[in-house]
Amino acid sequence: MIAVPRHIIARAAAAGFQGAFRSVCAARKMSSLGSKSPAHGGKLIDRFISCEKERAEQVRSCNGLSFELTERQACDVELITTGAFSPIEGFMNEDTWLGVLKDMRIPGSKTLFGLPVVLDTHRQDIVPGKRVALTFHGQVLAVMEVESRWRPDKPLECKHAYGSTSLEHPGARLVAMERGPFYLGGKLFGHGIAKRIYPSTTPAQLRARLPADKDVVVFQCRNPIHRAHYELFIRALDAPNVGKDAVVLVHPTCGPTQEDDIDGVTRFRTYEVLKAELNNPRVHWAYLPYSMHMAGPREAIQHMIMRKNYGCTHFIIGRDMAGCKSSLTGKDYYGPYDAQASSPSPLCPPNSVLVRVSSVGVVQGDPPPPLPEHNNNNNNNNNNN
Repeated sequence: MIAVPRHIIARAAAAGFQGAFRSVCAARKMSSLGSKSPAHGGKLIDRFISCEKERAEQVRSCNGLSFELTERQACDVELITTGAFSPIEGFMNEDTWLGVLKDMRIPGSKTLFGLPVVLDTHRQDIVPGKRVALTFHGQVLAVMEVESRWRPDKPLECKHAYGSTSLEHPGARLVAMERGPFYLGGKLFGHGIAKRIYPSTTPAQLRARLPADKDVVVFQCRNPIHRAHYELFIRALDAPNVGKDAVVLVHPTCGPTQEDDIDGVTRFRTYEVLKAELNNPRVHWAYLPYSMHMAGPREAIQHMIMRKNYGCTHFIIGRDMAGCKSSLTGKDYYGPYDAQASSPSPLCPPNSVLVRVSSVGVVQGDPPPPLPEHNNNNNNNNNNN
């Protein structure tokens, strides 16, 4: 058995961007929230239209206007309509996009949100006031009421979201080279779930499956699980601030990620093999149709918010979470523990940190400081979380 340092139990302090990652180390017992705990923002959003007649009327109201989504966009549509991105109800308008970028807050509230969620396009015919059917491989996933359209300041977006405007960063490359020149904002009405090789479970479905009276520790990864990953999520069950008879949810992202990662279908198949081999009733499995941005600490916040919406109570922050390297030099963009505790306490050695997702919510404090510039002297290995 590989010896992995015991992870530290931490609680995210409610004090802005830096405070969201500053851990208060403790070994005291904490009350169980269970999978019925409130969603982010207080309410689990459900944008699905259950009435078939109403769905047909909505499609007709689009007057033939449709938009074929990319795989990344289809993931965002599903996470909005199922409530995984609660409390948002559609693609962000410009003021929300800018507020989340600069302050990590949804304007008009103190609700934390890690990264903007926008629909990009090259199209000139989709304008505010219109309805458009959003399709993926011809299947209507949602109807969007277009409320806004703008040309984003992409260098500003990359600077705030990723801490870098360099095309060497995969997130900046995504924004600059994959996305269209215009962003669209507006509410969505869900019509369907994309058909994929891997199954996706909605937050409501997963909450119904998970035990309501026990802690749920979630493990996020974007690559095949190796032995150290396994030790992390198994040992989390014995952590001092995780309740008795807690369970682990292994919840990998299977959507698009950076170019040199293993594809989602292959990752899914490796997870299914390990799931069958473990056959452990305390280890639950589900798959997340999320598109990775490789945004480091800010993306860690995004993952915690999503898992809070899925009913989880604790989140394991691994080494160099959502980190990435320069495509030219191989240097890391983020420190290996930037997404973990910043406390210098000797009780917090630099390994994995477990935070209560209930603490990631409506927070007080100053706007977040900018992400650190790319440090060419920092060349740590990525942990592939």
